Amino acid sequence: MRILINETEKHINEEVTIAGWVSTRRDHGKIIFIDLRDRSGVLQIVFTPQDRELYEKATKLRPEWVIQITGNINKRPKNMENIEVLTGTIEMEAKAFTIFSEAETPPIEVQEDGMGIGEESRMKYRYLDLRRERMQKNMRMRHKILNFCRMFLTENDFVEIETPILSKSTPEGARDYLVPSRVAPGKFYALPQSPQQYKQLLMVAGFEKYFQVARCFRDEDTRGDRQPEFTQLDIEMSFVSVDDVLTLVENLFTEMIKELFPEHHITSFPFPRLPYAEAMEKYGNDKPDIRKKKDDDKELGFVFVVDFPMFEWKEKENRWDATHHPFTMPQVKDAEDLREQFKKGPGNILSFQYDLSLNGEEIMGGSIRIHNAELLQAVFELMGNKTEDIKEKFGHMLDSFTFGVPPHGGIASGIDRFVMIMQGEPNIREVIAFPKTGDGRDLMMDSPTEIDKAQLEELQLIVDKKNKKI
Repeated sequence: MRILINETEKHINEEVTIAGWVSTRRDHGKIIFIDLRDRSGVLQIVFTPQDRELYEKATKLRPEWVIQITGNINKRPKNMENIEVLTGTIEMEAKAFTIFSEAETPPIEVQEDGMGIGEESRMKYRYLDLRRERMQKNMRMRHKILNFCRMFLTENDFVEIETPILSKSTPEGARDYLVPSRVAPGKFYALPQSPQQYKQLLMVAGFEKYFQVARCFRDEDTRGDRQPEFTQLDIEMSFVSVDDVLTLVENLFTEMIKELFPEHHITSFPFPRLPYAEAMEKYGNDKPDIRKKKDDDKELGFVFVVDFPMFEWKEKENRWDATHHPFTMPQVKDAEDLREQFKKGPGNILSFQYDLSLNGEEIMGGSIRIHNAELLQAVFELMGNKTEDIKEKFGHMLDSFTFGVPPHGGIASGIDRFVMIMQGEPNIREVIAFPKTGDGRDLMMDSPTEIDKAQLEELQLIVDKKNKKI
């Protein structure tokens, strides 16, 4: 039975079987050494000429071949130990091995950290790029973070509920990715920018505490901390105040750091809470870096920014828009009060919006939501939406609010960005298994690609290649 390499130290002077990838092969006179790698570590294997057939077979081994080896686990001689490797005090004396698959010479080096390799090569051969130790550590830590969040929220009586990927196109700040419908020609689904409306509808449904590790999609220009598709930890609660939400988040991250990153220290606890206006005045931005030593990557400067403006002016559109999203609760008494304050100065109306920043990066954002249909209608109108458009795009939300809706609020975290910070990586592509390039392409799968004529006809779509439009 195969065991993992990190278990071999428990089997000194015993015969065991391991399996994995050949990392390196070294010929030292009459002795051949290979380093075999599996998901748990690396072990040195020794082949000697005493078994001529096995020795000759070992001379053919090359990097990245996949093999299984049976042999004795022995202590290394004292002067041959390697304390930098977990299994550096032992080695295997090979007795037999099986070649599962041979490998061509990899087009990219997988033993180094990969930082010196061009993005196009790394993305094209991502399945090889992911073999490197740094990438394996990133993916495993990402798993641990998500697993911790799931356990923490479950223990706090939250229910994990999946929401649809095929949804409705509604204005939420960024361009939607659209999916044509075969059964309803000329109509389209949209991939969700976030589960915002669904999670609020779950509050209407009476679940009271919801969370989801949600896949989100936004058709916007990529950058180091942004991808066309990304992962979000989504949280929503009923009958809560701003303080309730922020306290939950504070406890989540504090306990996570203690368990998963004990070598790190938090700058200030409880996390400071800065009004938006104060953050802008003191730090010049709404995601301040409050660390005492900004070059200390083990210091974690968590800070909440609260009391954001409800509206911001959109120059290109010549209108006022919601700073966060239109479902955010403004700090007003009711719809009439909102309209009166809007007349006096839209930019002066505050909201119950809050963000969490870490070391100068926003990692969470949320708000207390509007739960009154009249107030929500007023927000849409003040943003310049016509009554018929409001009904068409958000009628389902307004209708749901007529059947008894609790006050509620929530927050969402960009998992990719948080893992990036904690792993000390320069961009989120380093912590996503299969990311897109800077210009939104998947070089490994060669997408996006053209669709064949039969599929287009089935969807009743025509591509105008000359003018590059559908």
